Amino acid sequence: MTTIEFTREQKHVIVSKIKRYFREELDQDIGTFEAEFLFEFFLKELGVHFYNRGLHDAQAILQKRLDSVIDAIFELEQSIEATT
Repeated sequence: MTTIEFTREQKHVIVSKIKRYFREELDQDIGTFEAEFLFEFFLKELGVHFYNRGLHDAQAILQKRLDSVIDAIFELEQSIEATT
């Protein structure tokens, strides 16, 4: 599997959201280091689950679109009359 990577800006946004969650929902202030450590833990331990779910969802959408294209092609098919 490809390693899940984020840009510095994306990581900054995620870490900020973790810190805000702890502050607003748990009434705890955590530092940037702690939030980054937690982010890395989530990424390492849970990231694969979210990644696989995204692939599964993308595959389902692609299959639905492909079925639609196949149906459209089938509708274009001309009937062949037998000559005897």
